[in-house]
Amino acid sequence: MSCAGCRDGEAFDLPFSMAFQPIVDMGTGQAFAYEALVRGLNGEGAGTILSQVTDANRYAFDQRCRTKAIELAAGLRRDPATNLSINFMPNAVYEPRACIRMTLAAAARVGFPLDRIIFEFTESERVDIDHLLNILRTYKDMGFKTAIDDFGAGYSGLDLLAHFQPDIVKLDMDLIRGIDTNSAKQIVVKHTLAMLSDFGIKAVCEGVETPAEMALLQDMGVTLIQGYLLGRPTFETFAPPRLLAVA
Repeated sequence: MSCAGCRDGEAFDLPFSMAFQPIVDMGTGQAFAYEALVRGLNGEGAGTILSQVTDANRYAFDQRCRTKAIELAAGLRRDPATNLSINFMPNAVYEPRACIRMTLAAAARVGFPLDRIIFEFTESERVDIDHLLNILRTYKDMGFKTAIDDFGAGYSGLDLLAHFQPDIVKLDMDLIRGIDTNSAKQIVVKHTLAMLSDFGIKAVCEGVETPAEMALLQDMGVTLIQGYLLGRPTFETFAPPRLLAVA
């Protein structure tokens, strides 16, 4: 089976690598997962690579990101319980079962368990909801975890949750920044957390940069946190979270 991306798309020949940022389990102070983030070969920012992505080479780029993240993470992962979170582009997936073959092959080649791979997508990319649901349901059926990134800042939001419940929802950092001094944000996050709990979905609060933000979120019952306070992206490394991650 092949798809339009395989047949007609252009190659993405620019070499790149990955940095990894921890998502911290506040109950243990350990990394629940590491999110793979695109970088240049010498650690340059993602913009140097993403600026070269076009409609024509988007499929090839998305495929290479997946395999690169899995190959690097396999050599860095020490705790078998640690997950790897990979961003994917729904608009680069034409037929989910065809487009996943390179990912499956990479995972099998390096021995990375499928149930420890999280595929996350950002709400900020406009995509046909039926197409997205097909991707997410296919990935779930194949044993992958799924996540919505930047929840609350994009197009699909609550409508998507009414049709599909991912394993993880990452609350947009704009909701988290300064939450300790913003009562309106506290109300929004409080009720979002309650809704996610009712669905049985794990909540990740990202963009945490201050101890006051972290303390407020912990008081609200948040257990999974990501942000510079606990760990910045580190080039080709699974760096342990900062010790202050322990509650």
